[in-house]
Amino acid sequence: MKKRARLVISEFMEESAVARLAACYDTHYDRTLVGKPEELRACVANADALIVRNRTQVTARVIEHAPLLKVLGRLGVGLDNIDLDACKARKIEVIPATGANALAVAEYVICAAMLLLRRCFLVSPEVARGEWPRGALSEGRELAGKTLGIVGFGSIGQLTAKLARTLGMRVIAYDTAISPSHSAWKDHGVAPVSFEALLAEADVVTLHVPLLAATRSLIDATRIGEMKRGAILINTSRGGIVDEAALAAALKSGQLGAAALDVFAEEPLRAGSPLAGCPNLVLTPHVAGVTDESNVRVSGMIADKVAAALDAIE
Repeated sequence: MKKRARLVISEFMEESAVARLAACYDTHYDRTLVGKPEELRACVANADALIVRNRTQVTARVIEHAPLLKVLGRLGVGLDNIDLDACKARKIEVIPATGANALAVAEYVICAAMLLLRRCFLVSPEVARGEWPRGALSEGRELAGKTLGIVGFGSIGQLTAKLARTLGMRVIAYDTAISPSHSAWKDHGVAPVSFEALLAEADVVTLHVPLLAATRSLIDATRIGEMKRGAILINTSRGGIVDEAALAAALKSGQLGAAALDVFAEEPLRAGSPLAGCPNLVLTPHVAGVTDESNVRVSGMIADKVAAALDAIE
């Protein structure tokens, strides 16, 4: 009788998806393993598959401790926490949940844009204290008629464009990986532009690119200076793409009107960050793509794909 494959899950996964995997494989599910690197290495010593989110660092050292590892499932889409070269050298199949959390991220972007344009939703404590900042908040801006600039026009960027256009926004985008003649531009009614043109024209800039050498500090002081004065920046991709000190300075000077950050160069964000105390800034703990619904979709997709990959191994 063929031995059942062994599977390790190091971060939270929707329970029914875990149960489906446990019915077919020797499954070790411990969502606290992400904070216990030594225990994680011990657990993967005999594992055929590993499932992670974004916090588990799948380094070359982890892979060295997992000689039987053949499949690596990622409950999300970013792969910067995974040593892809080490995986390639070992012929480990890496499976991201492409598209499964796109709607959650797109809704976060639109929600953040609306909130930051109006600004009035940030003053509940003042109103509760009896203050009445009506005059200061009477110049809020509407979403309709504004230009949304999308940096990275993949599945999340395209869905964000669809929602934005439904609400009356003009949408432009920049993505060197998609040809100007590609049908995606016409299908979504989006104009492809240069990066410089996007920064100059957009009232709201949203980032949807992976963290690579070419995108690290993509939004620095120089690029922020090229944006419209009073524009809004939203980052749900990876923290290293935005220079946090430059962003803080731009918010304090008024060059940027507001910003929403869901990701940071270092997570959790350390006390004493230059972002602390910045005006018109919303900070969230890397949850843009995480909702009840998206967790079901992401977990189900990865459970199915990891199972198919394991079953295909002879």
